Amino acid sequence: MRDPYEVLGVKKTASDAEIKSAFRRLAKKYHPDSAKADQRAKERFNEANAAYEIVGDKAKRKQFDAGEIGADGKPRFRGFEGFGRGAQPGAGGARTFRWSTGGGGDAFSSDDILSEFLGGFGRGPRSQQARPTPVRGEDVAATVAVTLEQMVRGEKARVELPTGRTLDVAIPAGTRSGQTIRLKGQGRPGAAGGPVGDALVTVEFVPHPVFRADGDTLRREVAVTLDEAVLGAKVRVPTLDGPVTLTVPAKSSGGRALRLKGKGLPRAGGGRGDLLVTLRIVLPDGGDGDLEALMKTWRANHRYQVRDESEV
Repeated sequence: MRDPYEVLGVKKTASDAEIKSAFRRLAKKYHPDSAKADQRAKERFNEANAAYEIVGDKAKRKQFDAGEIGADGKPRFRGFEGFGRGAQPGAGGARTFRWSTGGGGDAFSSDDILSEFLGGFGRGPRSQQARPTPVRGEDVAATVAVTLEQMVRGEKARVELPTGRTLDVAIPAGTRSGQTIRLKGQGRPGAAGGPVGDALVTVEFVPHPVFRADGDTLRREVAVTLDEAVLGAKVRVPTLDGPVTLTVPAKSSGGRALRLKGKGLPRAGGGRGDLLVTLRIVLPDGGDGDLEALMKTWRANHRYQVRDESEV
């Protein structure tokens, strides 16, 4: 695994804030949902996440800088320090020993080395073996498709994780398309008893043929006849909760938006947003002679201005 500083593109002297900022930039750039065209996006995302797990944690960063753990978070073997006469002066790291089977000189027996390794000569206490440092498992990324009906009904959505697990996930009220949900303990297993990583699940709303989500507001169109727009009417409008009656005020223009309260998406703090219904005036198919005659008379006697024709 590459050096985590190199992966994040920062210097070893970078501050915690600089490291955090670099990780956020890479996570946003290489998130699988943001860089679908890049075949290596997932690999780079995981690599950046693993690097941040090392240098984004103050304790692990200190261990890494001291050479106690590697870029993978696992302890490094640094050799046996502190041996006596057999060590070469100034060698550093693992010591070099000379062995002799004859008399005199710097001869060591296996008992001598074992005794020194275990904490002293003779009957000295044995030192405990160093335990590997627990390493947190990697987070995984996934996407879940959610319909507007599921959001309104509070239904769970099924997501397949890179780990091979399939889960039915509850989508919190107030969630919007593109937001990410963190599932604790659903990522990769940790090492040496470390905690399991999380699953970062990005919610994507499935495009609806009729309704459009705008925050917690839903929008849709409804067709009305010319007489309904002019004279007013009550029309049936389908919603995600079933059809309701909408009052179209007299003298309504095409494009006017009427509000149906509480028929939108669930809000984080409780309740529902609204449904905005835009009127679309539709004329009779094939035309109508009486209507055309009326419009000719209207044009001659009641013509009115609706556009600023001075605009360039």
